[in-house]
Amino acid sequence: MQIAPFEMERWQSVWENRVELNVSESGVDPMTLRELLGDARDIEKILNQKLGYPQTNGSEDLRAKIAALYKGARADNVLLTTGCAEANFLVTWLLIEPGDEVVFMTPNYMQVHGLAKGFGATVRPFWLRENLQWAPDVDDLKQLVTSKTRLIAICNPNNPTGATLSAEARKAICDAAARAGAHILSDEVYRGAELEGDSTVTMWGGYDRLFCTGGLSKAYGLPGLRTGWIVGPASMMDKLWAYHDYASMAPTMLSEKLASIALEPANNARILERTRGIVRRQYPIMREWAAKHAGLLTHIPPRAGAIVWYGYNREWKSAELAEELRVRKSVLIQSGVQMGLDGYFRIGYGGETRALQQALGRIDEWIDEGSRAAVGAQGR
Repeated sequence: MQIAPFEMERWQSVWENRVELNVSESGVDPMTLRELLGDARDIEKILNQKLGYPQTNGSEDLRAKIAALYKGARADNVLLTTGCAEANFLVTWLLIEPGDEVVFMTPNYMQVHGLAKGFGATVRPFWLRENLQWAPDVDDLKQLVTSKTRLIAICNPNNPTGATLSAEARKAICDAAARAGAHILSDEVYRGAELEGDSTVTMWGGYDRLFCTGGLSKAYGLPGLRTGWIVGPASMMDKLWAYHDYASMAPTMLSEKLASIALEPANNARILERTRGIVRRQYPIMREWAAKHAGLLTHIPPRAGAIVWYGYNREWKSAELAEELRVRKSVLIQSGVQMGLDGYFRIGYGGETRALQQALGRIDEWIDEGSRAAVGAQGR
């Protein structure tokens, strides 16, 4: 097996701690342990915890708490993983064989795309359409899904657009998978970070060959716990557990215990309210910034997630744009090409407000400098 470099992750890993202002992240400002624990009893529980091996598929207690987030699920529908990234990896590894076809929502976090190609599959993009407010055209599925389709991979809420799937789209995806006998992988790690209303409706319960993945990194502001999960048919969990044994084997004992505290109902509600407060407070900054550059930038307001996906009307390659901002302004953004669609870029707005405003100000400077240079060139 040969896999292509995961350009987005490498870009962030190399530069995120070497720039002054990082707005490439897609989550909210991480919580501290003090914020998470709060209760003195929880603090004592953690301080007295022996650092042995945890139950490798997740304790019954934690898996039950995760299952409670998905109506009708039980603990035996859940496998605990090291982050949502491992969850997506395990499902793809389990399902894909050379010669299979994968229908992949695009733009997207490109992990499953890269893995599927590495496992020998043909990947067919299932495009989200800007003219449909970054919704898919479900009629595309008639051409995309064939007898060779093994997996339909989606991200809902979507990274990078922040769009969510309508009931019609969810049903169309399930119906298309059923006609082909394909599986669905629904990455739902941004559920809980909505700008309005309740949590995005999960795909869970709509189809029998369905895996939902999630975790505590994005909507929960707890990426350092590296806690993720797969929710799927109980009959498939032992198979996935066997693959998990060959990958990470188990998350850490501290991750297990802290995740269980985070998902206690009162804490779960408190944490998601914190996240929604951040995105609802800070998105207007992004909206007003885009309005200031109305002749240059376009965007569809996100429904969920601390991310905005901007288009632009210049002949810039998005990777070159991102490199310019990194080198000249020490600002890190995410280029569209690394998410499957050039001509766009992603900014995360869930971090510290002052740093976000400084980053936008430096991008303003870069845009203004380019405009002055263009005027000077015309004058010559």
